[in-house]
Amino acid sequence: MRLILILLFLLPPAVVWGQWTPENYRREVVRYSHDLKMSHSRADAARMKADAARKGMLPRLDMVGDFSVSARHYSGRENWNFSLQPQIVQEIYGGGARRTQRDAAAIESRISLLESDFSLLEVRYAADYAYWNLSAMENYASAMRQYVSLISSLKSIIDRRFAEGYVARGDVLMIDARLIEARYELTTAENGAKVVRHNFNTLIGASPDAPVRLVLPRGDSLGFPLRITVADMLRRRPDVAAAELRVSLREVGIRSARAPFNPRLSVGFGAVWKPYFPNATGATVMDGVAFASLSVPIFHFRERRSRVGAARAARDEAGERLEQLRGELARQEADAWAALGQSRRQISISEESLRIGRENLEISTYAYNEGQSTLLEVLQAQLSWIQLYTNSIHADFNYRVAVSDYRRVTAQEQ
Repeated sequence: MRLILILLFLLPPAVVWGQWTPENYRREVVRYSHDLKMSHSRADAARMKADAARKGMLPRLDMVGDFSVSARHYSGRENWNFSLQPQIVQEIYGGGARRTQRDAAAIESRISLLESDFSLLEVRYAADYAYWNLSAMENYASAMRQYVSLISSLKSIIDRRFAEGYVARGDVLMIDARLIEARYELTTAENGAKVVRHNFNTLIGASPDAPVRLVLPRGDSLGFPLRITVADMLRRRPDVAAAELRVSLREVGIRSARAPFNPRLSVGFGAVWKPYFPNATGATVMDGVAFASLSVPIFHFRERRSRVGAARAARDEAGERLEQLRGELARQEADAWAALGQSRRQISISEESLRIGRENLEISTYAYNEGQSTLLEVLQAQLSWIQLYTNSIHADFNYRVAVSDYRRVTAQEQ
């Protein structure tokens, strides 16, 4: 029992009780996200690749050996032979190939880190969307249950009055049809809430049907984000920084295209351990050796010009992609800001409309009970109320998602 209490104390409240605030749900999604884990693995791979490229410029020690036995034996000679040659080689100048490989690998490592940061923005937004989507669907299902309850209450009055002979059969059929329709919509809303809850739980690695309780912030706790300039947004965005690095990577690619056509010089020294030749006694000798290797390309039918031209075209394409991304993000920022302002205004309008709809429903219901209005008017007031209630839920959902989306587009902290 003591162990159980200790475990309950150590586990986070969200895990123990299934209660989630937007903040701790976002943290749990980030912790569990497979996309982020894969991006971190790619970043680790790129970092190791950059480290390998850097070490490729250092001296290397190789060992070359061979052993042979002749099938035919000659008089006065051993029929076996061997050679063992360790050597240290240092490339003095490889045409720039090693250096460009090192620079390219270093840039790719930085790009992979920026891509990981970009994935974090997307995962956080996905978490916020899942949270507020579930909240909206649960509120909609709750509203539909209230709607069914209103119609059921009205139906009990209609049935009693019909039994007393005060209303016609048509009114009974009308209320029955409306109740069946409301129950159908309630079933659809509850099923939609279940599907959304499945996605909510899947993002944190929980069972799809695990119970969930949302701890919603009170009032307008999200605040209204401050608008930032496009230039500031572009400085914040990791995908823009990655695109700028890709242009630099294509610049390195131009140097890499030239490298095979530049002179190459390597030096080294080593030793050879082998028998005397011919191998008459099996005695061995150790010889030292130092060498220099020089390769100078002379003529390759303008292959260099073609390869460099292709690399420059790739660099120009990367530059155009960067400009295209900047323009697209400027448009996304303007759209996100417009959506934010519109959703904020919709909340005010929907709240006022819902207040009017609720008052109209109360008046219509009271007038019908007093015999001063028709059943059709009450049903119309109920239908108007549920529509306005639904609009209010959608407006609240749109605003909360718009806040998260603007922060995602502008790379602000959630």
